[in-house]
Amino acid sequence: MPLFRHAILLAGLACSGASAADLNLRVQDVPSAQGRILVAVYDSAGSFLKRPARAVQVPATAGSLDVVIKDLPPGEYGIALFHDANGNGKMDMNAMGIPAEDHAFSNNALGNMGPPSFEQVKFALPAAGASTTISLR
Repeated sequence: MPLFRHAILLAGLACSGASAADLNLRVQDVPSAQGRILVAVYDSAGSFLKRPARAVQVPATAGSLDVVIKDLPPGEYGIALFHDANGNGKMDMNAMGIPAEDHAFSNNALGNMGPPSFEQVKFALPAAGASTTISLR
């Protein structure tokens, strides 16, 4: 009987992994190879810019670079990213609270007097995975 339970557990794990998707992200217009690119993936309007569902950091490369975010459940997501050129792990702001480091959002969305909304940045990630390109500004 224990062997049978293990077989069921393994079958369940295999099925749950089958519903995970990879997101291939190309980041363009990286101004330098200094620091890191910090990418935050959000799965709802309520968590947007507060609690990412997934976050990754990669070394910056001048020009463009590719980031693969593996094993996301299919659904709707939004991305916020920035070039942490000075490596302090946070988005630096000027005296008026405006970002001082290059940043961007999925769909290359722009905010009006602040960041864009989740509605502006969201995109569908199907079970087969997806690729998207974001340009830093």
